[in-house]
Amino acid sequence: MTDSALPHWLAWAREIQALAQNGLAFTSNEFDVQRYERLYEIAAEMMASQDATAANDWLEQFTTQRGYATPKIDVRGAVVREGKILLVQERSDQRWCMPGGWADVGDLPSNMVAREALEESGFEVIARKVIGVFDANRDGRPMNFFHAYKLVFWCDLIGGEARASNETLAADFFDFARLPELSSSRTSQRHLAEVRAHLLDPQRPTAFD
Repeated sequence: MTDSALPHWLAWAREIQALAQNGLAFTSNEFDVQRYERLYEIAAEMMASQDATAANDWLEQFTTQRGYATPKIDVRGAVVREGKILLVQERSDQRWCMPGGWADVGDLPSNMVAREALEESGFEVIARKVIGVFDANRDGRPMNFFHAYKLVFWCDLIGGEARASNETLAADFFDFARLPELSSSRTSQRHLAEVRAHLLDPQRPTAFD
């Protein structure tokens, strides 16, 4: 999603929430604390005005974020077999994406993507290179309120077999020209185009926003 395509109210709400979080991380002045907490409330009210989620629920999400506001990290594994890309069908929206998810604190990124691939698809993989580093909030539908970066790894398939999981309904390999409906906040046409470009040119440099 480009900056111009992002609704102004959402951009403003994100910025206000980040200002509040950063302010609370560095201030000890009780009057400043009150001001920053009010900014949280304003951001929550803005979100609730455009979303079915209640302002109190948004406020609870905001106040669980501590320390300086930074982007979240989403990792995805690009696994290709006989020219076809591995995709998993998400239970949440029944659409398809490369296996992956939010990175966990304390994990190596390469280990994280391998574990996510195994858990979501049943296939064992090893991360070999970084295909791309993408701004997840400026490419298709934003992942959610919080800003996120997406790391897409090229992974070698070393074993396993397709199976569903508590997060996925199915796993299968698809021709790049005949893809199923994508869960675009997780995997977009742009991500898959970059994967295919690396398949055709293994020396292609890492893409980044």
